[in-house]
Amino acid sequence: MKSRTKARGIALQVLYEYDLTGHPLGDSLETRFAEEVLDDQLLSFSRQIVTGVIPLISHLDDVIAEHAPEWPLEQVAVIDRNILRIALWEFAVAKITPIKVAINEAIELAKIFGSDSSSRFVNGVLGSLVNHLTEIQNRFSKK
Repeated sequence: MKSRTKARGIALQVLYEYDLTGHPLGDSLETRFAEEVLDDQLLSFSRQIVTGVIPLISHLDDVIAEHAPEWPLEQVAVIDRNILRIALWEFAVAKITPIKVAINEAIELAKIFGSDSSSRFVNGVLGSLVNHLTEIQNRFSKK
C-alpha cells in the first residue's frame, strides 16, 4: 500500500471508530499512530483529514445525500460513508488532492476496507458529486 493511501487508511479507521463509538479523536489517532510506522508528514496528513472531516460531517453528509439521493446515507455502510466523506473533503473542501487522485484513492480504500461492491459504489457516488463540483465548492466556501 502506498504511503499516502496508508495515511488515508488510518484516518478512515479513526473516522469509522468515531462514527460507531464516539471515542475521543485524540485517543483514536494516538492508538492508530502507535500501530503504524509512518513518518511525521504522513501522520500529520492523517490528522489533517480527521480534523478536517469531523467538524463538517453533517455538511458533507448533506451534500452526499443531496447529489446521490438513490443511496440514503443511513443505509450506506459506515466504512463507505467515511470513504466518501474523506474524498469529498479532500477535493471539494480542502482542495488538497486532485479530483482523479481523490477518487482513485477512495476506490483503493473501498477495495481494502469495504465490501465486494464498495469500490463500484464509491466510484458512482463520487462521479455524481464531481458533476456538481462548482456548486459544492461554493457551498463550502461559505462555511
